[in-house]
Amino acid sequence: MSELTRLSAVEIARRVQAREVSSVEVTRAHLDRIEAVDATLNAFLHVDRDAALAAAAAADDEIAAGTVRGPLAGVPVAIKDNIATRDLPTSCASRILEGWRPPYDATVVRRLRDAGLVPLGKTNLDEFAMGGSNENSAFGPVRNPWDASRVPGGSSGGSAAATAAGEAPLALGSDTGGSIRQPGAFTGIVGVKPTYGTVSRYGLVAFSSSLDQIGSFGRSVLDAALLHEVIGGHDPNDQTSIDAPLPPVVEAAYAGARGDLAGVRVGVVRELSGEGNQPGVLAAFTDAVRVLTDLGADVVEVDCPSFTYAVPAYYLIAPSEASSNLARFDAMRYGLRVGDDGSHSTDEVMSLTREAGFGPEVKRRIMIGTHALSAGAYDALYGRAQKARTLIVRDFAAAFEQCDVLVSPTVPVTAFPIGERVDDPVAMYLADLCTVPTNLAGNAALSVPCGVSADDGLPVGLQIMAPALADDRAYRVAAAYELARDSSSGRPFADTIPEPAVLETSS
Repeated sequence: MSELTRLSAVEIARRVQAREVSSVEVTRAHLDRIEAVDATLNAFLHVDRDAALAAAAAADDEIAAGTVRGPLAGVPVAIKDNIATRDLPTSCASRILEGWRPPYDATVVRRLRDAGLVPLGKTNLDEFAMGGSNENSAFGPVRNPWDASRVPGGSSGGSAAATAAGEAPLALGSDTGGSIRQPGAFTGIVGVKPTYGTVSRYGLVAFSSSLDQIGSFGRSVLDAALLHEVIGGHDPNDQTSIDAPLPPVVEAAYAGARGDLAGVRVGVVRELSGEGNQPGVLAAFTDAVRVLTDLGADVVEVDCPSFTYAVPAYYLIAPSEASSNLARFDAMRYGLRVGDDGSHSTDEVMSLTREAGFGPEVKRRIMIGTHALSAGAYDALYGRAQKARTLIVRDFAAAFEQCDVLVSPTVPVTAFPIGERVDDPVAMYLADLCTVPTNLAGNAALSVPCGVSADDGLPVGLQIMAPALADDRAYRVAAAYELARDSSSGRPFADTIPEPAVLETSS
């Protein structure tokens, strides 16, 4: 790995803007890294080397002219392939959209360009963001940099693996039920799900509109906060966008890095932090809670009894919204069209196209959602799921009256072997146990690495949840914990991620 691909985004930005190194040199180092390791990882679906180097050259010219557009100007970034990009394909890892190029940029992409960041390419994902392992891509699974026989988590596994492996210092993902936090935990990096409505979803291909949220990946809390600040803020193009100031996440990350949590009340969610967690995960989480106590936090246990309904409620609400959102992919508007030879009716062309274009997990969720919304099942399934959602929101409200933030393991297990859960959707869905409550309530949450499991040597994530529009609380606690963890080990956690030789031998 080149020295440049080991650096944090903050350090890259400092060196580029001080003209100690050019953005072109940094971008070329990351493109070379992609060429070296992505045959193993399969993290990227599209890379445009020429466009990336041209954007980097433009950033260098502006810096030389004394114009710096933002704190991350000249820093490369990867973008999940369900976020619209004008000059790159947006496939959602699906055959039905293969080769489709949007005529516009998503708001978050436009903000990246406006801030002078350098898009490297589009990253792999579970098809239409449906999955918890990144095995559902039509273009093959992504592999975990820690062990290439394991999943990186989903659905933003491509963005997480790329960031962890040094292919990109920063990346964008989307989180519908934990799809940023879970792969962040599995690959040993920071993954953030902002408060719903504080980062524009304009240009994000919708899976479940009331749950989807774009967020950031970084190898440190401050890196993730800086990217969050670039993409966040009100957007009139998104009707769900909140017209309120973005929480001061960067300021909070700096405050946390002073290492003092005196007066901060931390709640350990009893329903997420006991039975059902892998022993090594629970041990790492327990040690992280001890560190928070040592930093001065007031740690107490809290009960959120309705969280036990979160997974079944999520897997009715999300597929229901998906069954509606994906109806637009019907062979008439976008991408693939099958059977259009004059011998089939319009309905037959639609059916043949959807049969050929959608993968098994997408079909499963469309069928679940369509059934849940049907006249005979609506009250018993979708209606009850929405009532459970209300109970979960009330549990969060009650818990946040007692605590500033809540904590739990991000995922009850470490990264599992590729193929282990493919034929057991229920086991796959239960991996979302700790993350889906936050999406149902619309709160903020992030995952920060809290060591490795003694069971298998794979990374474990600490989830920190905060009330809506109080994302800064999670950043402060995460940054303080990160400082203590790195001070204890003597190096940043990201420096422990395996090198390419390990990837090649374990693939």
